[in-house]
Amino acid sequence: MRCALRIRVYLRSSVVNSLIDTPVTTPSLEDLLHVAIDAAYLAGRRSLAYFNTPIAVDIKSDDTPVTRADREAERTIRESITRYFPTHAILGEEEGSTPGDADYRWIIDPIDGTKTFIRGVPFYGTLIGVEVKGQPSVGVCYLPALDEMVHAATGLGCHWNGRSAQVSTINKLSDAALLVTDVGTAQKRSNAYNRLAQATRFQRTWGDCYGYVLVATGRAEAMLDPLMNPWDAAPFLPILTEAGGHFTTWKGEATIYGKDAVATNAVLHTDVLSILQSETPAR
Repeated sequence: MRCALRIRVYLRSSVVNSLIDTPVTTPSLEDLLHVAIDAAYLAGRRSLAYFNTPIAVDIKSDDTPVTRADREAERTIRESITRYFPTHAILGEEEGSTPGDADYRWIIDPIDGTKTFIRGVPFYGTLIGVEVKGQPSVGVCYLPALDEMVHAATGLGCHWNGRSAQVSTINKLSDAALLVTDVGTAQKRSNAYNRLAQATRFQRTWGDCYGYVLVATGRAEAMLDPLMNPWDAAPFLPILTEAGGHFTTWKGEATIYGKDAVATNAVLHTDVLSILQSETPAR
């Protein structure tokens, strides 16, 4: 039995089932985390039913793609949340905002990397973040096609398929791996990406959520996104923080509501930010 499946079976048989038997009005971070892991796993497995199949693609008003898999996966997550916490607020990429208890808001992206998904590339993920009293406190990223689960909650550490996850200890930009979702988009914004590319050892477009997972698990040192939405960012502030790294805007603000994002290991964040903050807009 594979590791992510073991996680799910364990949770379903203990903590998650206990929430059905005894609903709680003030859940612990552990309660929220267990439900988020279970929901991400179920939604991710749902998306796999359509992975590498000739699925129809619609184009949304913002010119981004969406599929039946996105919609069904989000519905699966929402059903899981409302089963255990029916009063909680939810913000999802596909269905928008559902009002609820202001102390708890779930922010979900059923398929982060839809373009990757529809091309049959396995680097897409299901993202769930939970804000508690306005603070990003729980984060889960499940990569269904790779069967990798990364999750964290404030004070509970970051874990990757059941073992502790930590950022790398590389302390020189010249030894670092730099990741970006889309080189062209980054270059159209400013000269920052090119300067970082020149300063780092190698660069790859292992982007979207997969790039942030690689930084959190010590397999890369910096990940950039020049454009960001809250549902793209929601899980990664607690994940990177608990893994010993940083997740901020290019200005250095620790938030999931910035227009851009950068994740780094702890040692290189200042060096990366110094380049990002001195960017010159592209002409």
